[in-house]
Amino acid sequence: MRVVDTTRTRPVPPEPEQPRSGLAARVSLGRVFAPVPSEFLLIASTALILTVFGLVMVLSATSATSEDAGGGPYDTMLKQAVFAAIGIPLMFLASRFPVSFWKRMAWPALILATLFQMLVFTPLGIDNDGNRNWISIAGLQAQPSEFLKVTLAIWLGFILYRKRTLLADWRHVFIPAIPVGIAVIGTVMAGKDLGTAMILVLILLAALFFSGVKLRVFLLPLVLFAGGVAYFAVSSPDRMRRYMSFLNEDCLADYFGDCYQPLHGIWGLAGGGVFGLGLGNSKEKYSWLPAAAHDYIFAIVGEELGLIGCVVVLVLFALFAVGAFHIVRKTDDPFVRITAGAITVWIVGQALLNVGVVLRLLPVFGVPLPFLSQGGTSLMSVLLACGVLLSFARTLPVRTAASVTQPVRGRLPR
Repeated sequence: MRVVDTTRTRPVPPEPEQPRSGLAARVSLGRVFAPVPSEFLLIASTALILTVFGLVMVLSATSATSEDAGGGPYDTMLKQAVFAAIGIPLMFLASRFPVSFWKRMAWPALILATLFQMLVFTPLGIDNDGNRNWISIAGLQAQPSEFLKVTLAIWLGFILYRKRTLLADWRHVFIPAIPVGIAVIGTVMAGKDLGTAMILVLILLAALFFSGVKLRVFLLPLVLFAGGVAYFAVSSPDRMRRYMSFLNEDCLADYFGDCYQPLHGIWGLAGGGVFGLGLGNSKEKYSWLPAAAHDYIFAIVGEELGLIGCVVVLVLFALFAVGAFHIVRKTDDPFVRITAGAITVWIVGQALLNVGVVLRLLPVFGVPLPFLSQGGTSLMSVLLACGVLLSFARTLPVRTAASVTQPVRGRLPR
């Protein structure tokens, strides 16, 4: 009589689940420190480095003028540091939200940001250099249009994602993306802020491009918006004169006019040479360069840190672009691809526009240098956008050493 051993095939009953406590609780909390994709680390590190570097340059550019205004040398930098202290945790908090959260918030966020922008036309609105695009609440100034950039990118990503199977028809491409986009941009143009409006147009065109619409459908809004920008530039003689000043070959003849700031920006860059005058040793910041801490902070970087400092800043933006575009390339979610592409084109494109203005290669648009220029609202909106990118980066597969070296079961390793 043969005896059959049934212990090998007999199923083992599962153990009753024990309540989590002690070590188990600590293990669950350890998921917060789980491995993240390299794109997450690249975007987060470059954003943090640029933000800290921007605080240092704002301090250097405003220390002398802050004392002349009756305050301390650290007043302006401390105000900027408060927004950085709020924006950096906000960035990492936003990185924890799932992609489904951003899809649900697309419409509410854009509506709230547009209503916030409409406050510039109330008694809270103030004029700044001919633009009514600022509000003042309890002595604190804010630029609501900065939040339109990130919310418009998210909204466009959601709308074009929902219509991804219908984008071959130009009517589905244009409605509601184009009418809503024109309305949002119109709230900014009503305040005569052409620079911010151009960035919003850039975001809209980038979203259409990364959605994969046909070229002939993409060209029509491109021509429409290019014509609109040209019309608003030509319709104002004062704005046209300022924009075309960069083509003036004899700019010294108009030294005290529209060429004053561009000339001092170029002189600041040229005065720094290769190695710069040293941190804090700028001459242009002593009221020679009016927007030293704002639109022309790149000139102060070049004067104090030289060509090397300028190259470092550009390399950091290039690394940021590499990490962000890797998300666009690797993701399988159309919403992530469109939104990440629009945000990346906004931040990197605005940086290139700012640098081109300082180098007198482009007209004066009045757009800040992301992360570096003085402006709490601008810094917070850029850090929030980085949080959205980090949230998207968490959806990418993590490439670890074990996953690379471990062969697939059932196959021989090569």
